[in-house]
Amino acid sequence: MADATLIEKVKTAMGFSGDEVNQTLSIYVDEVLDYMTNAGVSKEIALASAGVIARGVSDLWDNDGGAVKFSPFFYDRVAQLSYKSAYEVAT
Repeated sequence: MADATLIEKVKTAMGFSGDEVNQTLSIYVDEVLDYMTNAGVSKEIALASAGVIARGVSDLWDNDGGAVKFSPFFYDRVAQLSYKSAYEVAT
């Protein structure tokens, strides 16, 4: 489950304020994190990638009549992050 700090970072990146959308964003953040870790991104790197998470959440948020599709940037960035080690993020 996404922590409050991550939710706040995603809200900032998406231009949201207030707490009305927190529950929905939390669900979407969890889905994006699950996607990223299933794609081979370590949990540490995924949690440190608020910008990528925000992009994925935005892609889910802006679905077109239920036709949800991640952006090419999101796919490319997740692929790149899957090759990074947690050591690279810590240094």
